[in-house]
Amino acid sequence: MEEHMINAGEVSVPEHSVPVPRNAPVLEEGAEHESYFSSCTGEWTRHGYHCFLFVRKAMSWYSAEELCNGLGGHLASATNPSEYSFLQQMTETNGEDVSWLGGFKLQDNWMWIDRQGFYYQNWFSPPSSSCFPCVNLSVFHGWGNTDCRVANRFTCSKSPFSC
Repeated sequence: MEEHMINAGEVSVPEHSVPVPRNAPVLEEGAEHESYFSSCTGEWTRHGYHCFLFVRKAMSWYSAEELCNGLGGHLASATNPSEYSFLQQMTETNGEDVSWLGGFKLQDNWMWIDRQGFYYQNWFSPPSSSCFPCVNLSVFHGWGNTDCRVANRFTCSKSPFSC
């Protein structure tokens, strides 16, 4: 077993910690400060820690994910009620009742294509058979799963920090 030695004067810092200079500005939560870090450009809309773009062209789940990849993101994941409500509103504002989400089933596990944790769930009804592995959003209900080859409009998501 390999031991890690700490020299005198060194401090062990958890890996998830990020060093911050002592004179770094302290920002309060709020929309007015979000632009300090970066902003969503063009037609992308910021919500929370992501930029979202509703795509009005109907495509299969696979083609939609490929287009989102080309734009620097993925199909949107809904990791909490606020994010899901935002995606429902975005879909409805664009005149749609249903749109793709980035959820899919692989080896009996539901997951998000962007690798977010699949902890929040909002199924309209229990997921149907495994032959329908792609997740879609309903404006009026929760989400469901359907055939990935169905053409739906969709929302892409990306980090505002991506170039």
